[in-house]
Amino acid sequence: MGNNNDIQRYTRWDRQHHGLIAISFILAAISGLALFYPAFFSLSYLLGGPTWARILHPFIGVALFGLFFWAARYLYRHNRITDADRQWLKRLPDVLRNRSEGLPEVGKYNAGQKVLFWSQVYGIAIVFVTGILMWQPWFAPFFPVGLIRLASLLHALAAFVLIAGLIVHVYAAIWVKGTLRAMTRGTVTQAWAKTHHPGWYRSVVSKSVK
Repeated sequence: MGNNNDIQRYTRWDRQHHGLIAISFILAAISGLALFYPAFFSLSYLLGGPTWARILHPFIGVALFGLFFWAARYLYRHNRITDADRQWLKRLPDVLRNRSEGLPEVGKYNAGQKVLFWSQVYGIAIVFVTGILMWQPWFAPFFPVGLIRLASLLHALAAFVLIAGLIVHVYAAIWVKGTLRAMTRGTVTQAWAKTHHPGWYRSVVSKSVK
């Protein structure tokens, strides 16, 4: 705990790493959308033009894969889906209406955050593997055309899920007051922790007392 009784939720390293993941994710999305659909073609100029967008997109994708799964190595233990999480998801309408009475106790992450985490794990793994299969001129020539076409479809579908998840992630961070502060300052108030993550709050307090 800090001098003002705030609680540290993320270290400086956590926030910096999260920032790198966010930057690589956004750049991959921008370049990918520019190459995928004509209406988004103008986005390619944010990376120096269509030629540079095409060249950089797979390298940005590799960077995103590495950065994300480096973080996932230690985040997965906080994101295991439990029976309490399944009960929480069943009462999602109550959660959205801020009706917390009788809800299962939430730890460091709630069930919605855990579902988002695993969607990102599988989604990024899929776009990475399919991206390798499609990567011209390095890897694509070694695979049959039918497989590359299937990879292109899966790549687009997974990318759609990832971008939709990013939109939900950003919206939720803005919607739940005090959440953005955790990433900008690394700390949250005790009131925020008690309200949104009481199980995590108790574990932090018990450790600080010892």
